[in-house]
Amino acid sequence: MTREIATLAGGCFWCLEAVYDQLKGVESVESGYMGGKSANPTYAEVCSGRSGHAEVVQVTYDADEVEFRDLLAVFFTIHDPTTLNRQGNDVGTQYRSAIFYHSPEQKKDAEEVVANLTGGKVWANPIVTEIVPASAFTKAEEEHQEYYARVGNANPYCSFVVEPKVAKFRKAYFDRLKR
Repeated sequence: MTREIATLAGGCFWCLEAVYDQLKGVESVESGYMGGKSANPTYAEVCSGRSGHAEVVQVTYDADEVEFRDLLAVFFTIHDPTTLNRQGNDVGTQYRSAIFYHSPEQKKDAEEVVANLTGGKVWANPIVTEIVPASAFTKAEEEHQEYYARVGNANPYCSFVVEPKVAKFRKAYFDRLKR
């Protein structure tokens, strides 16, 4: 087993966590914050947009079972990488699209994947996903961990935002789901 970490920002971390939790080869997913100015930010500070952090998921995965490029394929399937600091109605720098790489290989893979998607090949508008070095990760508060798994469609946000992304993922990657 080759254990690696990927850190991705693609809007609300509840959406990303709900998807990656179901992908074969993923050991764990933690919601948190990265890319900001302050140490140990809170959800309120991140949501204010003043801390500079993005909502991220930190994915621990078995690289022998799922490759970083596979994680990126899912990433670009479940969010819109062409909207600057926005995913749907979620607006602010905390909802930006970003790949926080942990190695030169991850950086290279991310750059190649983005290059292959650029130029109208997949998206009509330019991709604005940041590819930046990973920095300090702060785990989000416990109430944000496994949020969709615990709350599900009891929260209207989950019904209208998270559930469609999970359904899109399950349809596109049915053969890659955990059983």
